[in-house]
Amino acid sequence: MRLRAARDHWLGTLVPLVAAVLVAACTNSGAPAINGGAGSSATVTADAPVAGHNPLAEIPDPTAGARQIIQNPTLAEVVTPGPDLPEMYLGRADAPVTIVQYASLTCPHCRAFHRDVFPQLKREYIDTGKVRYVLREFPIGKTSGTATIALRCAEPGKYFELYGKFLEQQASWVSQDVRLDPIFAVAQQVGMTRPEFDRCLQNQAMIDGLKRVKDRGRTLGIIGTPNFFIQNQRVKSTLTMAEIRSKVDPLLTGGTAATANAAPAR
Repeated sequence: MRLRAARDHWLGTLVPLVAAVLVAACTNSGAPAINGGAGSSATVTADAPVAGHNPLAEIPDPTAGARQIIQNPTLAEVVTPGPDLPEMYLGRADAPVTIVQYASLTCPHCRAFHRDVFPQLKREYIDTGKVRYVLREFPIGKTSGTATIALRCAEPGKYFELYGKFLEQQASWVSQDVRLDPIFAVAQQVGMTRPEFDRCLQNQAMIDGLKRVKDRGRTLGIIGTPNFFIQNQRVKSTLTMAEIRSKVDPLLTGGTAATANAAPAR
């Protein structure tokens, strides 16, 4: 019971699902959106939260005023893995460029990026050894939080497959109330059994590790999903292939992380 209470407390620190459940899973309720520019898809969140209040919290975050946000993180600060959970990535470990995505499983803009942009990104840059793509969990809402715990319990070789299935099948399991059976129905597709799923939701070390992944993202200035880093340039909107090429190609031809960071973050 104590583990369940701790899990529920962690899930309860995530932003509530409002009337539009999926949209709320990407944006801060009441916050102005950021336009993604020419050719960009839907927008995400405001650059700055309301003073003294964490816009991703269901209840006020007592650490909000004390949290130090790194305004211009270095590449080392962005790519350093967390202390608890292994970094989940695709591509060469020593690829010249790293793209980090922060994602919530209930976010429709994350689904759109995964469907419309990611396959080409993988073909052109990840599979060719040019880019290391890192996925970091930033669950928004209790439903996303529950599915994220299950995602991390998948076999490492099934992680990205299950991630894609959760996004592609959002309509079958996302709702205001956490529904364990539909979430398990997705996890089951990669071979997870119900006992494994149930034990996963009681894995306090896993829950604590995921909380630290999200907290670290907040420290790096992440406030919604999808948010990205290309090297150490923070991008707070859904990337298009045109934007990826414009930011990555100069780095592959002699540019530096500092050059990429010269453009103001959106």
